[in-house]
Amino acid sequence: MSTDRVPVMIPWLGEEEARAASEAVLSGWVAQGPRVAAFERAFAERVGAEHGIAVSSCTTALHLSLVALGLGPGDEVVAPSLSFIATANAVRYVGAEPVFADVDLATGNLTAATVDAVRTPRTRAVLAVHQGGVPADVPALRAACADWDLPLVEDAACAVGSTVGGKPVGHGALLATWSFHPRKLVTTGEGGMITTDDAAWAARLRRLREHGMNASAADRHASNKPFLESYLEVGFNYRMTDIQAAVGLVQLGRLDAMIARRRELAARYDALLHDIPGLTPVRDPAHGQSNFQSYWVLLDEGFPAGRDDLLAALAEAGVSARRGIMAAHLEPAYAGHPRAPLPATERITRDSLILPLFHTMTEAQQDRVVAALREQVRR
Repeated sequence: MSTDRVPVMIPWLGEEEARAASEAVLSGWVAQGPRVAAFERAFAERVGAEHGIAVSSCTTALHLSLVALGLGPGDEVVAPSLSFIATANAVRYVGAEPVFADVDLATGNLTAATVDAVRTPRTRAVLAVHQGGVPADVPALRAACADWDLPLVEDAACAVGSTVGGKPVGHGALLATWSFHPRKLVTTGEGGMITTDDAAWAARLRRLREHGMNASAADRHASNKPFLESYLEVGFNYRMTDIQAAVGLVQLGRLDAMIARRRELAARYDALLHDIPGLTPVRDPAHGQSNFQSYWVLLDEGFPAGRDDLLAALAEAGVSARRGIMAAHLEPAYAGHPRAPLPATERITRDSLILPLFHTMTEAQQDRVVAALREQVRR
Protein backbone atom coordinates (compact mmCIF):
# COMPACT_ATOMS: atom_id res chain seq x y z
CA MET A 1 0.00 0.00 0.00
CA SER A 2 1.27 3.50 -0.84
CA THR A 3 2.15 5.68 2.14
CA ASP A 4 1.79 8.85 0.08
CA ARG A 5 -1.98 9.10 -0.09
CA VAL A 6 -3.88 11.20 -2.61
CA PRO A 7 -6.52 13.04 -0.54
CA VAL A 8 -10.01 13.60 -1.87
CA MET A 9 -9.72 17.33 -1.15
CA ILE A 10 -7.25 19.84 0.26
CA PRO A 11 -8.41 23.40 0.92
CA TRP A 12 -6.21 26.05 -0.68
CA LEU A 13 -5.00 27.96 2.38
CA GLY A 14 -1.74 29.83 2.83
CA GLU A 15 0.15 32.67 4.43
CA GLU A 16 -2.37 35.30 3.32
CA GLU A 17 -5.18 33.60 5.23
CA ALA A 18 -2.92 33.18 8.27
CA ARG A 19 -2.02 36.88 8.23
CA ALA A 20 -5.66 37.92 7.81
CA ALA A 21 -6.75 35.76 10.73
CA SER A 22 -3.86 37.06 12.85
CA GLU A 23 -4.76 40.66 12.07
CA ALA A 24 -8.34 40.00 13.13
CA VAL A 25 -7.16 38.51 16.42
CA LEU A 26 -4.74 41.35 17.09
CA SER A 27 -7.44 43.93 16.32
CA GLY A 28 -9.30 42.84 19.42
CA TRP A 29 -12.51 42.37 17.41
CA VAL A 30 -12.93 38.64 17.00
CA ALA A 31 -16.74 38.25 17.11
CA GLN A 32 -19.12 39.35 14.36
CA GLY A 33 -17.95 42.81 13.30
CA PRO A 34 -16.55 44.89 10.45
CA ARG A 35 -14.83 42.02 8.65
CA VAL A 36 -18.08 40.05 8.58
CA ALA A 37 -19.82 43.06 7.05
CA ALA A 38 -17.06 43.37 4.44
CA PHE A 39 -17.24 39.65 3.62
CA GLU A 40 -21.01 39.87 3.24
CA ARG A 41 -20.71 42.73 0.75
CA ALA A 42 -17.94 41.04 -1.24
CA PHE A 43 -19.67 37.67 -1.38
CA ALA A 44 -23.04 39.14 -2.38
CA GLU A 45 -21.36 41.10 -5.16
CA ARG A 46 -19.60 37.97 -6.37
CA VAL A 47 -22.82 35.96 -6.74
CA GLY A 48 -24.87 38.88 -8.09
CA ALA A 49 -27.10 39.41 -5.05
CA GLU A 50 -28.06 42.63 -3.27
CA HIS A 51 -27.55 41.34 0.27
CA GLY A 52 -25.40 38.78 2.07
CA ILE A 53 -26.10 37.54 5.60
CA ALA A 54 -23.18 35.62 7.11
CA VAL A 55 -24.02 32.81 9.51
CA SER A 56 -22.34 29.91 11.28
CA SER A 57 -22.98 27.22 8.63
CA CYS A 58 -25.04 26.43 5.56
CA THR A 59 -27.29 24.36 7.81
CA THR A 60 -28.16 27.42 9.87
CA ALA A 61 -28.56 29.40 6.64
CA LEU A 62 -31.15 26.87 5.46
CA HIS A 63 -32.89 26.94 8.84
CA LEU A 64 -33.15 30.74 8.91
CA SER A 65 -34.38 30.84 5.31
CA LEU A 66 -37.25 28.49 6.14
CA VAL A 67 -38.03 30.48 9.31
CA ALA A 68 -38.18 33.64 7.19
CA LEU A 69 -40.68 31.94 4.88
CA GLY A 70 -42.93 31.24 7.87
CA LEU A 71 -42.93 27.48 7.42
CA GLY A 72 -44.09 25.25 10.26
CA PRO A 73 -46.03 22.18 11.30
CA GLY A 74 -48.44 20.91 8.67
CA ASP A 75 -46.39 22.36 5.80
CA GLU A 76 -44.53 20.30 3.22
CA VAL A 77 -41.30 21.26 1.48
CA VAL A 78 -40.29 19.44 -1.69
CA ALA A 79 -36.56 18.65 -1.53
CA PRO A 80 -34.15 16.07 -2.93
CA SER A 81 -33.23 13.07 -0.84
CA LEU A 82 -29.97 13.09 -2.82
CA SER A 83 -28.13 15.64 -0.71
CA PHE A 84 -26.23 15.91 2.52
CA ILE A 85 -28.73 15.20 5.28
CA ALA A 86 -28.69 18.83 6.48
CA THR A 87 -30.97 19.75 3.56
CA ALA A 88 -33.77 17.55 4.86
CA ASN A 89 -33.00 18.25 8.51
CA ALA A 90 -33.48 22.00 8.07
CA VAL A 91 -37.07 21.35 7.00
CA ARG A 92 -37.61 19.33 10.17
CA TYR A 93 -36.12 22.11 12.30
CA VAL A 94 -39.12 24.35 11.53
CA GLY A 95 -41.59 21.51 12.11
CA ALA A 96 -42.40 21.01 8.44
CA GLU A 97 -42.09 17.75 6.50
CA PRO A 98 -39.59 17.16 3.68
CA VAL A 99 -41.19 15.50 0.67
CA PHE A 100 -38.47 13.79 -1.31
CA ALA A 101 -38.48 14.27 -5.08
CA ASP A 102 -36.32 12.35 -7.52
CA VAL A 103 -33.48 13.95 -9.49
CA ASP A 104 -32.13 14.03 -13.00
CA LEU A 105 -29.70 11.14 -13.46
CA ALA A 106 -27.11 13.24 -15.30
CA THR A 107 -26.96 16.23 -12.95
CA GLY A 108 -28.20 14.88 -9.62
CA ASN A 109 -30.59 17.84 -9.37
CA LEU A 110 -34.33 18.39 -9.02
CA THR A 111 -36.28 19.27 -12.15
CA ALA A 112 -39.66 20.93 -12.55
CA ALA A 113 -41.10 17.54 -13.54
CA THR A 114 -39.74 15.66 -10.50
CA VAL A 115 -41.03 18.40 -8.18
CA ASP A 116 -44.46 18.36 -9.84
CA ALA A 117 -44.66 14.59 -9.36
CA VAL A 118 -44.71 14.92 -5.54
CA ARG A 119 -46.34 18.33 -5.11
CA THR A 120 -49.51 18.33 -2.96
CA PRO A 121 -51.97 20.93 -1.63
CA ARG A 122 -49.81 21.08 1.52
CA THR A 123 -46.64 22.03 -0.37
CA ARG A 124 -45.44 25.44 0.80
CA ALA A 125 -41.94 25.67 -0.69
CA VAL A 126 -39.38 23.97 -2.91
CA LEU A 127 -35.78 23.47 -1.78
CA ALA A 128 -33.44 22.81 -4.71
CA VAL A 129 -29.79 21.80 -4.40
CA HIS A 130 -26.98 22.61 -6.85
CA GLN A 131 -25.45 19.20 -6.26
CA GLY A 132 -21.68 19.00 -6.09
CA GLY A 133 -21.43 22.34 -7.85
CA VAL A 134 -23.48 21.20 -10.86
CA PRO A 135 -26.05 23.98 -11.34
CA ALA A 136 -29.72 23.10 -11.29
CA ASP A 137 -31.91 24.39 -14.11
CA VAL A 138 -33.13 27.31 -12.02
CA PRO A 139 -34.85 29.19 -14.87
CA ALA A 140 -37.16 26.20 -15.34
CA LEU A 141 -37.59 25.68 -11.60
CA ARG A 142 -38.28 29.36 -10.95
CA ALA A 143 -40.85 29.50 -13.74
CA ALA A 144 -42.60 26.39 -12.43
CA CYS A 145 -42.57 27.65 -8.83
CA ALA A 146 -44.03 30.97 -10.00
CA ASP A 147 -46.85 29.08 -11.71
CA TRP A 148 -47.46 27.10 -8.52
CA ASP A 149 -47.12 30.21 -6.31
CA LEU A 150 -44.36 28.52 -4.29
CA PRO A 151 -41.11 30.08 -3.04
CA LEU A 152 -37.89 28.46 -4.27
CA VAL A 153 -34.95 28.25 -1.86
CA GLU A 154 -31.60 27.32 -3.43
CA ASP A 155 -29.16 25.19 -1.45
CA ALA A 156 -25.99 26.40 -3.17
CA ALA A 157 -23.66 24.97 -0.51
CA CYS A 158 -21.27 23.58 -3.14
CA ALA A 159 -21.89 25.99 -6.01
CA VAL A 160 -19.98 29.23 -5.50
CA GLY A 161 -18.60 30.15 -8.91
CA SER A 162 -20.90 27.85 -10.89
CA THR A 163 -23.04 29.56 -13.51
CA VAL A 164 -26.47 29.29 -15.10
CA GLY A 165 -26.99 30.95 -18.45
CA GLY A 166 -23.71 32.82 -18.02
CA LYS A 167 -24.73 34.31 -14.65
CA PRO A 168 -23.53 33.19 -11.21
CA VAL A 169 -25.55 30.66 -9.29
CA GLY A 170 -27.41 32.80 -6.76
CA HIS A 171 -28.10 35.65 -9.19
CA GLY A 172 -31.79 36.50 -8.92
CA ALA A 173 -32.44 33.88 -6.23
CA LEU A 174 -35.25 34.52 -3.77
CA LEU A 175 -33.06 32.97 -1.08
CA ALA A 176 -29.79 31.12 -1.68
CA THR A 177 -27.67 29.45 1.01
CA TRP A 178 -23.94 28.77 0.94
CA SER A 179 -21.35 26.72 2.81
CA PHE A 180 -17.75 27.55 3.72
CA HIS A 181 -16.86 24.09 5.03
CA PRO A 182 -13.33 22.93 4.10
CA ARG A 183 -14.72 20.62 1.38
CA LYS A 184 -16.01 23.70 -0.47
CA LEU A 185 -13.98 25.96 -2.76
CA VAL A 186 -14.20 29.00 -0.46
CA THR A 187 -13.66 27.99 3.15
CA THR A 188 -13.67 29.77 6.49
CA GLY A 189 -13.28 26.52 8.45
CA GLU A 190 -16.99 26.49 9.19
CA GLY A 191 -19.50 29.13 8.21
CA GLY A 192 -22.30 29.95 5.81
CA MET A 193 -24.15 32.72 4.03
CA ILE A 194 -27.64 33.61 2.85
CA THR A 195 -28.03 35.83 -0.19
CA THR A 196 -31.17 37.63 -1.29
CA ASP A 197 -32.25 40.72 -3.21
CA ASP A 198 -34.95 41.58 -0.65
CA ALA A 199 -33.84 44.26 1.83
CA ALA A 200 -36.62 43.54 4.33
CA TRP A 201 -35.81 39.84 4.44
CA ALA A 202 -32.10 40.62 4.80
CA ALA A 203 -32.80 42.87 7.80
CA ARG A 204 -34.93 40.21 9.45
CA LEU A 205 -32.41 37.45 8.78
CA ARG A 206 -29.71 39.57 10.41
CA ARG A 207 -31.92 39.94 13.49
CA LEU A 208 -32.73 36.24 13.57
CA ARG A 209 -29.06 35.19 13.51
CA GLU A 210 -28.38 37.42 16.54
CA HIS A 211 -31.06 36.42 19.06
CA GLY A 212 -33.73 38.60 17.43
CA MET A 213 -32.07 41.84 18.62
CA ASN A 214 -33.15 45.11 17.03
CA ALA A 215 -29.49 46.11 16.55
CA SER A 216 -26.32 44.10 16.13
CA ALA A 217 -23.58 43.94 18.76
CA ALA A 218 -21.31 45.77 16.31
CA ASP A 219 -23.83 48.62 15.98
CA ARG A 220 -24.18 48.88 19.75
CA HIS A 221 -20.42 48.99 20.33
CA ALA A 222 -20.00 51.60 17.59
CA SER A 223 -22.56 53.90 19.18
CA ASN A 224 -21.38 56.77 21.35
CA LYS A 225 -24.64 56.77 23.28
CA PRO A 226 -26.16 54.26 25.69
CA PHE A 227 -28.22 51.74 23.74
CA LEU A 228 -30.89 49.58 25.34
CA GLU A 229 -31.51 46.78 22.89
CA SER A 230 -34.79 44.93 22.56
CA TYR A 231 -35.58 41.47 21.25
CA LEU A 232 -38.27 41.59 18.60
CA GLU A 233 -38.81 37.84 18.20
CA VAL A 234 -37.30 34.53 19.23
CA GLY A 235 -33.98 34.33 17.41
CA PHE A 236 -30.85 32.22 17.29
CA ASN A 237 -27.12 32.47 17.88
CA TYR A 238 -25.98 31.78 14.31
CA ARG A 239 -23.25 34.39 13.93
CA MET A 240 -19.97 34.22 12.02
CA THR A 241 -16.77 35.56 13.59
CA ASP A 242 -14.51 38.26 12.19
CA ILE A 243 -11.66 35.74 12.21
CA GLN A 244 -13.60 33.51 9.81
CA ALA A 245 -14.64 36.45 7.65
CA ALA A 246 -11.03 37.64 7.38
CA VAL A 247 -10.09 34.25 5.95
CA GLY A 248 -13.15 34.30 3.69
CA LEU A 249 -12.16 37.61 2.12
CA VAL A 250 -8.78 36.18 1.12
CA GLN A 251 -10.42 33.01 -0.17
CA LEU A 252 -12.78 34.98 -2.41
CA GLY A 253 -9.71 36.46 -4.08
CA ARG A 254 -8.57 32.94 -4.96
CA LEU A 255 -11.91 31.80 -6.37
CA ASP A 256 -11.32 32.42 -10.08
CA ALA A 257 -8.01 30.55 -9.96
CA MET A 258 -9.64 27.69 -8.04
CA ILE A 259 -12.41 27.29 -10.60
CA ALA A 260 -10.05 27.47 -13.58
CA ARG A 261 -7.77 24.80 -12.09
CA ARG A 262 -10.61 22.49 -11.08
CA ARG A 263 -12.15 22.73 -14.54
CA GLU A 264 -8.75 22.00 -16.07
CA LEU A 265 -8.36 18.91 -13.88
CA ALA A 266 -11.93 17.78 -14.62
CA ALA A 267 -11.26 18.02 -18.36
CA ARG A 268 -8.09 15.97 -17.89
CA TYR A 269 -10.07 13.32 -15.96
CA ASP A 270 -12.54 13.22 -18.86
CA ALA A 271 -9.72 12.59 -21.32
CA LEU A 272 -8.05 9.94 -19.16
CA LEU A 273 -11.28 8.05 -18.43
CA HIS A 274 -13.00 8.30 -21.81
CA ASP A 275 -12.06 4.80 -22.97
CA ILE A 276 -13.24 2.97 -19.84
CA PRO A 277 -16.61 1.56 -20.93
CA GLY A 278 -19.52 1.81 -18.53
CA LEU A 279 -18.16 4.79 -16.58
CA THR A 280 -19.91 8.14 -17.02
CA PRO A 281 -18.26 11.24 -15.54
CA VAL A 282 -20.24 14.21 -14.31
CA ARG A 283 -20.32 16.98 -16.92
CA ASP A 284 -21.58 20.52 -17.40
CA PRO A 285 -25.32 20.64 -18.09
CA ALA A 286 -26.59 22.44 -21.18
CA HIS A 287 -27.86 25.35 -19.07
CA GLY A 288 -24.66 26.17 -17.16
CA GLN A 289 -21.15 25.41 -15.97
CA SER A 290 -19.99 23.65 -12.83
CA ASN A 291 -17.21 24.74 -10.50
CA PHE A 292 -16.46 21.00 -10.09
CA GLN A 293 -16.63 21.13 -6.32
CA SER A 294 -16.89 17.35 -6.74
CA TYR A 295 -15.90 15.17 -9.66
CA TRP A 296 -18.00 12.04 -9.55
CA VAL A 297 -18.38 9.11 -11.92
CA LEU A 298 -21.50 6.97 -12.36
CA LEU A 299 -21.02 3.27 -13.04
CA ASP A 300 -23.26 1.44 -15.47
CA GLU A 301 -25.34 -1.25 -13.82
CA GLY A 302 -23.28 -3.88 -15.70
CA PHE A 303 -19.93 -2.35 -14.76
CA PRO A 304 -17.33 -5.11 -14.07
CA ALA A 305 -16.52 -3.78 -10.61
CA GLY A 306 -18.89 -2.70 -7.86
CA ARG A 307 -18.69 0.82 -6.43
CA ASP A 308 -17.60 -0.39 -3.00
CA ASP A 309 -14.98 -2.67 -4.55
CA LEU A 310 -13.60 0.32 -6.45
CA LEU A 311 -13.46 2.39 -3.27
CA ALA A 312 -11.59 -0.40 -1.50
CA ALA A 313 -9.14 -0.79 -4.40
CA LEU A 314 -8.49 2.93 -4.52
CA ALA A 315 -7.91 2.99 -0.76
CA GLU A 316 -5.44 0.11 -1.12
CA ALA A 317 -3.62 2.12 -3.80
CA GLY A 318 -3.43 5.15 -1.50
CA VAL A 319 -6.28 7.10 -3.08
CA SER A 320 -8.92 8.68 -0.83
CA ALA A 321 -12.09 8.55 -2.93
CA ARG A 322 -15.60 8.79 -1.47
CA ARG A 323 -18.96 7.19 -2.10
CA GLY A 324 -21.32 9.26 -4.23
CA ILE A 325 -23.79 11.71 -2.77
CA MET A 326 -25.83 10.28 0.09
CA ALA A 327 -29.59 9.77 0.01
CA ALA A 328 -31.32 10.97 3.16
CA HIS A 329 -34.28 8.61 2.80
CA LEU A 330 -31.94 5.60 3.15
CA GLU A 331 -30.52 6.79 6.46
CA PRO A 332 -31.88 5.61 9.86
CA ALA A 333 -32.96 9.17 10.69
CA TYR A 334 -35.57 8.98 7.90
CA ALA A 335 -36.48 5.30 8.12
CA GLY A 336 -40.17 4.85 7.31
CA HIS A 337 -40.50 8.41 6.02
CA PRO A 338 -43.25 8.48 3.35
CA ARG A 339 -41.86 8.90 -0.14
CA ALA A 340 -42.50 8.31 -3.79
CA PRO A 341 -40.22 5.99 -5.80
CA LEU A 342 -36.75 7.55 -6.21
CA PRO A 343 -35.03 5.41 -8.84
CA ALA A 344 -32.47 7.97 -10.07
CA THR A 345 -31.62 9.00 -6.50
CA GLU A 346 -31.01 5.41 -5.45
CA ARG A 347 -29.02 4.66 -8.59
CA ILE A 348 -26.68 7.62 -8.08
CA THR A 349 -26.12 7.01 -4.39
CA ARG A 350 -25.46 3.29 -5.02
CA ASP A 351 -23.36 3.42 -8.20
CA SER A 352 -21.30 6.61 -8.03
CA LEU A 353 -18.04 7.61 -6.42
CA ILE A 354 -16.25 10.92 -5.95
CA LEU A 355 -12.65 11.09 -7.16
CA PRO A 356 -9.96 13.36 -5.66
CA LEU A 357 -9.92 16.90 -7.00
CA PHE A 358 -8.19 19.91 -5.45
CA HIS A 359 -6.37 23.02 -6.61
CA THR A 360 -2.84 21.77 -5.95
CA MET A 361 -3.42 18.31 -7.41
CA THR A 362 -0.56 17.23 -9.69
CA GLU A 363 -0.82 15.30 -12.92
CA ALA A 364 1.13 12.48 -11.25
CA GLN A 365 -1.50 12.27 -8.49
CA GLN A 366 -4.30 12.28 -11.03
CA ASP A 367 -2.53 9.56 -13.04
CA ARG A 368 -2.37 7.41 -9.88
CA VAL A 369 -6.12 7.74 -9.39
CA VAL A 370 -6.84 6.68 -12.96
CA ALA A 371 -4.28 3.85 -12.88
CA ALA A 372 -5.89 2.43 -9.73
CA LEU A 373 -9.31 2.55 -11.40
CA ARG A 374 -7.99 0.81 -14.51
CA GLU A 375 -6.25 -1.89 -12.47
CA GLN A 376 -9.43 -2.79 -10.61
CA VAL A 377 -11.45 -2.89 -13.84
CA ARG A 378 -8.76 -5.12 -15.40
CA ARG A 379 -9.00 -7.54 -12.49
